Amino acid sequence: MTDVVLYHHSQGLTDGVKAFADELRQAGHTVHLPDLYDGHTFGTLEEGMEYARSIGFGVVKDRGIAAAESLPASVVYAGFSLGVVPAQELAQTRPGAKGGLFYYSCLPVEEFGTWPDGVPVQIHGMDEDPFFTEEGGDLDAARALVASTDRAELFLYPGKEHLFADSSLPGYDEAAATLLMQRTLAFLAD
Repeated sequence: MTDVVLYHHSQGLTDGVKAFADELRQAGHTVHLPDLYDGHTFGTLEEGMEYARSIGFGVVKDRGIAAAESLPASVVYAGFSLGVVPAQELAQTRPGAKGGLFYYSCLPVEEFGTWPDGVPVQIHGMDEDPFFTEEGGDLDAARALVASTDRAELFLYPGKEHLFADSSLPGYDEAAATLLMQRTLAFLAD
């Protein structure tokens, strides 16, 4: 099956992120789950973002890049929110990348050059999530990425939650998370 590197969101390597990884493993995939926060988890998005600020967003990204160095290049890079930063950089710049799965976030492709030919990507977010649709321009970046290649898909789910597929958090949306997982597994099967 497929090797996946899955980067956690700003609340850390939560039980919900671990459960997501376990579901991918149950489908036969190998999942590498680096802990970019050295064991720290946070009860709120704000607390997690404050921690990332305190250690430096560049440090978080560099930890993600370093975590993939010992892995084969032919992996799918996946990330939740903050974890999209290293996932997207690697999907765009590491030769041999098999794909990208970006949950709740997407950066402008120009951040890391251009989107590589033949590398598929899925972007998932809620259609009223202010972090995805308004604040950072993630939705605009996702639409631009989809327009730049025939190997990109954008999926919008109804709702306002940011970390909606993390089953350990209050914003978990079971229906949307189930559909996201089905689409993820179909992507990995290709």
